[in-house]
Amino acid sequence: MSIRSLLLSATVALSALATPAAAEVVGEVGVDWVGNDIIVEAVTDPKIKGITCHVTYFDRSIIDRLSKGNWFEDPSNNSIACRQTGPIEIGDIDLSKEGEEVFREGMSLIWKQLVVNRIYDKANDTLIYLIHSRQVVDGSAKMAISTVPLFGQPVNWAKGKP
Repeated sequence: MSIRSLLLSATVALSALATPAAAEVVGEVGVDWVGNDIIVEAVTDPKIKGITCHVTYFDRSIIDRLSKGNWFEDPSNNSIACRQTGPIEIGDIDLSKEGEEVFREGMSLIWKQLVVNRIYDKANDTLIYLIHSRQVVDGSAKMAISTVPLFGQPVNWAKGKP
């Protein structure tokens, strides 16, 4: 079991928070000789069928943690790409400017989380997925977005198109 898996398990156990969507590791790329990796996960939106987001993040090795300190935290570097992967069916989603959280994963023992939010841009008929790190003390300015345009696509809205 990797240190990241241990930290994630501990975070879930301590915070008792449920993850809104599940992620599946689909890739793991080694980046150096000390065992640091870039992890690629596929995340499906729990309220929208037919869209898959691929999220990447940095997973620090035990050697890196021992040599540089900061044992309980991974960096806030991450990226996201979302695409249509099937017929789009949109359930009851939050249409506010804040959108809603789609995915959350611990990046430290307690204090830092990787978060994906979904926002619907009604004027441009587009879904926006924002990935960022949420921290208790210092927020991070590192973020990325991916968009899925709905214009011209056959989309089934459960509650009718807004």
